[in-house]
Amino acid sequence: MAEPPAAAPQATAATLLRRPQLWLVPTFLTALLALLLSLLYMGGIVNPNAELRDLPIALVNDDTGKPPAGQRENLGAQVTTAIAADTGGGKADWRVLTRAGAQEQLDSGKVYGALVVPAGFTDTVTALTTPGATRQPTITVLTNPAKGSLGSSLASQITTKAAHQASQTIGGRLTAAAGPQTSPTVKLLLADPVNVVTQVGHPIGTASGLGLTAFYYTLLLVLAGFMGGNVISNGVDTALGYADNEIGPWHTRRPTVPINRTQTLLLKMVMTAGITLVSVSLVLVACVAILGMDASHLPLLWVYSYCAALAVGLGVQAINAAFGGIGQLVSMFVFIVLGLPSSGATVPLQAVPGFYRFLSHFEPMRQLSDGVRAILYFDARGDTGLTRSWIMIAVGTVLALLFGFAMTTYYDRKGHKRLTPQPA
Repeated sequence: MAEPPAAAPQATAATLLRRPQLWLVPTFLTALLALLLSLLYMGGIVNPNAELRDLPIALVNDDTGKPPAGQRENLGAQVTTAIAADTGGGKADWRVLTRAGAQEQLDSGKVYGALVVPAGFTDTVTALTTPGATRQPTITVLTNPAKGSLGSSLASQITTKAAHQASQTIGGRLTAAAGPQTSPTVKLLLADPVNVVTQVGHPIGTASGLGLTAFYYTLLLVLAGFMGGNVISNGVDTALGYADNEIGPWHTRRPTVPINRTQTLLLKMVMTAGITLVSVSLVLVACVAILGMDASHLPLLWVYSYCAALAVGLGVQAINAAFGGIGQLVSMFVFIVLGLPSSGATVPLQAVPGFYRFLSHFEPMRQLSDGVRAILYFDARGDTGLTRSWIMIAVGTVLALLFGFAMTTYYDRKGHKRLTPQPA
């Protein structure tokens, strides 16, 4: 009786580690990912002050006082004209507005802050050189935390610096007009006579993360769509017998279900639409009901959240269907790696390099974060970015459907069937 053939010897790690081919692809891909992630993430936030260009800031002159003797304009007009003419190296885009106009732009998120010269400014300044002075003149800096803590801080730095420069200019004139007989105490007061007061121009709730809850909530929606899409894709492939299921030492493979690529994609997209209802509802419950995040317009927020996460999930399914095994990596770059630094949700787009400003025109996270910010902080007004976000969600959904089904239909017509992997 013939003896059965001897079993093939088991490979060892020590033997396999000596194979250069085994190292090549993982080393190259890991190194490339580490380099790209470092350049893309840090490149967007490493030096916002150096990249800052044309940050929109309102400039208001409420001064109605008469011009000082020998001058054609009151001091409020002189201050605002000088500030508007000096862009600070192009960092600020000064918008000369009325007080009501500035408040409107603060409330609609069109400016990151405001500098206000109050009524009676000229009279208060000129009174400093007379015995009748009763109070110090002020210039008010208004912040807009709804635009994010960093953006509001950058605007506050610019406006505060401009106000102090204006104060010193006015102080020089007052000191010269007061003459050499002025006491040292009065000279010290006149050198920098204007008090700069900082106030919140558009208040947000205390449980708003200093304007960061919009970003993190958007990130949750993107992750819900991204991870949910990939989990559903892998789960369907396993259930249909096109991928193995391995948990710890347990390994199973289901019988292969004959199905073409187009029908598989349709199945995954329908499941994505259903399961996203659950995941998005839990995100909203966790953030608002459990953690107490400030949020209004809850029905609208829920509908918007579902549509946003669904658009991402459908995009993930389309990319996976088109690119196969590397689809998860491609979708990670599309929705997360390139999306985070170009979202404008943490660092204003005016303070990032031009490459990220270019990406922001179509990267999903920027489109979604504008809508979330509008709902959470700007009373769900369409002109604060919500209308554009709805349009971009619709465009993204249509593109995902067209791209995904176009690719799977092409593969099916070419006869590229999904084969069950066989062990060596």
